[in-house]
Formats: sequence, structure tokens, C-alpha cells
Amino acid sequence: MSARRRAFSGLSRDTWLLSFASLFSDISTEMLYPVLPTFLTRDLHAGGTIVGLVEGIAQGAQNIVQGFSGTLSDKLQRRKPIALAGYALSALAKPLIGLAATWPVAFGARTLDRLGAGSRSAPRDALVAASANEANRGKAFGLEGAGDNAGAFLGPLIALALLTLCGIALRSIFYLAIIPGLVALLLVLLVRERPVSYAAKAKIDVGVDRMPGLYRRYLAATALFGLGNSSNAFLILQTQALGASLHATILIYAGFNLVAAMVSYPAGALSDRLGRRNLLLLAFAIFIATYLGFALATNLILIASLFVLYGAYQGIFRAAGKALASDFVPAALRAGGIGWYNATVGVTGLIASTAAGLLWDRVGHGALFLLGAGFAAAGSFALVLLVPNSHSNPSQGSGG
Repeated sequence: MSARRRAFSGLSRDTWLLSFASLFSDISTEMLYPVLPTFLTRDLHAGGTIVGLVEGIAQGAQNIVQGFSGTLSDKLQRRKPIALAGYALSALAKPLIGLAATWPVAFGARTLDRLGAGSRSAPRDALVAASANEANRGKAFGLEGAGDNAGAFLGPLIALALLTLCGIALRSIFYLAIIPGLVALLLVLLVRERPVSYAAKAKIDVGVDRMPGLYRRYLAATALFGLGNSSNAFLILQTQALGASLHATILIYAGFNLVAAMVSYPAGALSDRLGRRNLLLLAFAIFIATYLGFALATNLILIASLFVLYGAYQGIFRAAGKALASDFVPAALRAGGIGWYNATVGVTGLIASTAAGLLWDRVGHGALFLLGAGFAAAGSFALVLLVPNSHSNPSQGSGG
């Protein structure tokens, strides 16, 4: 067997379909994400506090609804129909942002978009977990994360090409974003959902307090870290505040996502072999270094380099974080388990982004990054104390 075939062994047709669906859905999302802060502040006359509020609530809503959609998916033992509804809602909401004449309207449309993304994510992740055997679960999440981050790399470049080469107005980016969103919907339609036995259905209890103790401790460490993990919109705003043009900012943001895409699959595969917790600690260390750099640096080249380096954190965190949450819950509760993990990320992200917006406007730009680094350090200690270095090898007992 060739080295390339060995590297991707254990992955199914459904794993690839779901990964390409993530690619196109994130192209749709990231066509607008790097231009949204500019759209809000320049075209709709919103301040930094409003940017933090819009992104914090939208991202919080996205992640909170994952707990409920995951719970519903576990109760029905149906993943695909709920995921399809979320893909459709997210695709259709994006043009509504471009139609907004005031920031509250854009806020409503952005929240609707993220609600769609949130409702699809937990069932989609349960489909990803089911698409590969337990020993290759990190690979499956790594490949899906690579597709997601590759879309996040291509989306800004497509937006930049449309703005510069085609001369398309900023608002039109939001209208065109529906196209890759609908492609993602069609790809998920091709996924084959595997049925779950009636016996598994009968045992379902979706309360977080009934989840395994290791899972709850992992959520606690994740929550502590997340209290400092504000929206990436502030990294974009800080890059622009130091003199980067909109076009340069889009290129820097695309570089960040390229690194995330390149790191995601190797990180997922390594987590299958070396353990997920240690990979997450590496991600947290990169986060701390990046946030400290953003707090202290005034050189645009250094900030741009740090932003791109931050992609390594993104790639590792997405692949290893979800896989570890999946390890700690049984298969019949997996959508809910991953959903409540994402809900924890979302609630703490809402708190972090709201606080970051206030610090941005009233204290100083560096303050929000120092606060984020502090919470990330606390979350790292909690992860070491509360969570073993578990991975998906059944012989280690980490599977569910």
C-alpha cells in the first residue's frame, strides 16, 4: 500500500462527502466573514462594541443551538434530516445580510445564518464520527476540519477576487455566498446515514448531568479556556488598526485559514496515536503566544505573522477538541455530547466577545488580548488537572 493510501486508510465515502460539504459551506461563510466587520463599521456605522455584540451573540447562538439539535438528533436517532435543514437555513440567510440597511437587520440575518450552522453541526459531527471506525476517529474529524479550513482559506480569496478583479460591490458578496452553500447541501444529500438499533434508542438520556464524569470535566476545562476566546473579528480589526488595507487583511486572514487547513488532518491523525489532550495543550500554547503578541506588538508584519500562526491553533483545536468530546460519550449520545461541547464553546465565546468589545472601546485594544491569554493559561492548567491524555484506541478505554 502506498504511503498516501496508508495516510487516508480507515476513511469512508461518507467521510469524504461530509468533508467536501464542510469545504463548500465554509467557502460560503468565509466569503463574508473577513468583510463583515468592515461592512458593519463602514457601511452600517457600528462601533467596536456592536461588532463584538453581533459576532458574540451570533456565534453564541450557533453553538448553543448545537446542544439542542444534538439532543433532538439523539432522541430521534436521525442525523441527516436535521443537518440538511441547517445547511439550507444557513445558505438562504446569507443574502439577507447584504440586504440590510441598518446594523440590527444585519445582526438578525447573521444570527439566522449562525442558527442554521449550529443546528447542522452536531448531527453532522455525529455522522463524521460514524463514518470511520473508532481507531480512525481523529483522522475523520481531521479531514472534515481540513475541508472546513480549506473553505475558510478559499472563501476570502474568492471574495477578494470578486471585489478587485470583477469590481463587485461589497454587498454583492453576501448575495453570491448562497451558491457554495447550496453545493454543500447537495453533497450532504448523498451521505448514507447508518441506522441505530432500538436498544440504543431506549437508553438515551440527554442531560449533561447524566453524561460521563470525564466528559463533564472536559467541558469545565473547555469553558475556562473559552472565557478568553473572543471572536476572530477582533484580530481582523486589530490588523486593520495597525494599517492593513481591507484587501491586505483578507489575504492575511486567508493565510490563517490555509495554515489551519494544512494542520487539521495531521493533528487529527496524531491525536489517534499520541493522545488528544497533549495536542490540545499545544493548541492552547499557540493561542496564548498569539494573543500576547497581539497585545504587545505594534508592527504590522509581526501581527500578520502571528495571525497566520494562529491558524495552527485553529486546526488543532477543531480536530482534537471534537474528537475528544466524542471519545467521552457512548455512540447513541454522540450528537448531544458533541453538541453540548460546542454549546460550551459558544456560551463562553459570547461572554468573551461581549467583554472584548467593551475593552476595545473603553480600555484599549491590548487589554482584550491580555485577558484572553490569561484565561487560556488557566484553561491549560485545568485541562492537565481534570482530563487524562485519552485517545481513541479502544484498548485505552477512551472510547464510548
